[in-house]
Amino acid sequence: MYSIKQVVEMLDIPSVTLRAWESRYKAVIPERTESGYRLYSQENIEDLRWLKEQTEKQGISISHAVRLLRASKEKQLEEHTAMAGGMPGDAFEKMKNQIYTAMLEFQGERANALIDFGFSLYGYEAMFHQVLVPILVRVGDAWEAGLATVAQEHYMTQMISNRFYQFFHVFPVQAHFPKVLAFCPSGEHHQIGLLLFALFLRKNGVEVIYLGANTPEEGIIEMLNKQSRVGLVCLSVTGNERVAATEDLMGRLKKAFPNLQFLVGGKGYEEVAPQFSEARYVMNESPEHWQVWFQEVFMKLEIRH
Repeated sequence: MYSIKQVVEMLDIPSVTLRAWESRYKAVIPERTESGYRLYSQENIEDLRWLKEQTEKQGISISHAVRLLRASKEKQLEEHTAMAGGMPGDAFEKMKNQIYTAMLEFQGERANALIDFGFSLYGYEAMFHQVLVPILVRVGDAWEAGLATVAQEHYMTQMISNRFYQFFHVFPVQAHFPKVLAFCPSGEHHQIGLLLFALFLRKNGVEVIYLGANTPEEGIIEMLNKQSRVGLVCLSVTGNERVAATEDLMGRLKKAFPNLQFLVGGKGYEEVAPQFSEARYVMNESPEHWQVWFQEVFMKLEIRH
């Protein structure tokens, strides 16, 4: 993401022109920080570069250039959907196959270009849920079946994880919400489900302290002592053999911080009732259920002081 100053320097477009293009013609719609500052994505940059070329080199008006840009994007979407059989689900399936093949062959540039194209067509939520997460499940299954190497599985996981991280600092934080601590306990390396849930929380204005996979217990209590506004801890485990250790960990944290709330998820908790969490199914449900939980439960949590 780029500030308006960086965009002005990169594209040599005056800031007053950028603001006019946005307000009058909706040329691009940048994200906003909590303070109201503009943040431009790479797609915004490419669109602005194209618009500048049309107005300066082709001599057409900005209003006409914006109409051409929108028509081009709509045509791309129609063509992509038509190539996939005319149905959105088929389009997602085709894109999954293309990205999966590119990553499996270590064609990083092609994979990233396809992902960027998918973001421009469908938005980040649809791409994560309908394309990128299923790709990770697929490569994990392929590795277990001996159809993909460890290097291929690690490469694909790292590439897609980096895409998640890029969005973490885009959304503004609401200071009145409790903070959330999210991590996978020691020995747990599968974090994609937790990343998705953390990204959902960030979109809703929650500050998430994301520690990631294979997080040792050492230092967590010390950190919670310093982060007094943490009201919820989210943990994810895929194997039920790690559930007992996770329960012990939550017990120790609950003893140290009696008002702390816990949320657990992952395949490890699909058939096991946790002792210290009252909402074990939330993280394993659909984003629509996440939003209901957020409105009915999370927004009523108290900040731990």
